[in-house]
Amino acid sequence: MPRLLPALIVAFALPAAAQQAPAGLQPVPEPPPPPPGYQPDPALEPQVTIIRRGEDKVEEFRVNGKLYMIKVTPPHGVPYYLVDDKGDGRMTRQEPLDSGLRVPMWVIGTF
Repeated sequence: MPRLLPALIVAFALPAAAQQAPAGLQPVPEPPPPPPGYQPDPALEPQVTIIRRGEDKVEEFRVNGKLYMIKVTPPHGVPYYLVDDKGDGRMTRQEPLDSGLRVPMWVIGTF
């Protein structure tokens, strides 16, 4: 019981201490304006089309009319992506946190 009291004090004091800003901070300056005469190319902006297929929500992302990514959101699950990696029109599935790195795993021993 004597060790529980200091742990509770620290547990309640940490959130209050985290809200206090350190001294000497200055606000972030506004970004500079674009150069004169700059016009963004609307063809380079992605066009997003949202479709309902059954209960799934499907978002299609296109640039210059070419489909490069599809995001599928099932009603009771984690969304997944279909991405055209090589630009050949073949979609491969990618998970949101998938980095593409595959770590080799071997069975060292069984009991």
